[in-house]
Amino acid sequence: MQIDIIQNIKDLAEPLAAEHDLFVVDVELKTGGGQNEVWVLLDNEDGGVNIDHCSNISKELGFLIEAHELFDNKYRLNVSSPGLSRPLSDKRQYKKNEGRVATIKFKNEAGEYKKIEGVITGIMEDNVAITDEEEVETEIPFEAIVETKIIPVI
Repeated sequence: MQIDIIQNIKDLAEPLAAEHDLFVVDVELKTGGGQNEVWVLLDNEDGGVNIDHCSNISKELGFLIEAHELFDNKYRLNVSSPGLSRPLSDKRQYKKNEGRVATIKFKNEAGEYKKIEGVITGIMEDNVAITDEEEVETEIPFEAIVETKIIPVI
């Protein structure tokens, strides 16, 4: 049932996000204490997500959740950007992070888990390119990626 609610919320949120040139990265449902907590994470291929985007989508999405009667009791709706600490989970997030330092964990052709740190230097349809400190560029298929985290550089 939780999977159905998450999918329903995602289906409601996606067109709202698209109206603001955003896309839904993830929908999470946390339960406990007699109240459901819904997190809708949004991103943009070119720029960021601002507070006005989150506020507007939250109001519209809250109305739609109520209209579709997705919850029997109280719930809290949170609409936000994923933030830097969260791994990239959608292929569209890579474009705006090109040129940034990242750590990519992936499974190679032999089935072994590998990790590489470097600068994201290219995004193709099926692959991402990352260049390490020794200037060696590695192309990794998106389907092989286990986790990509952006490393903040100060």
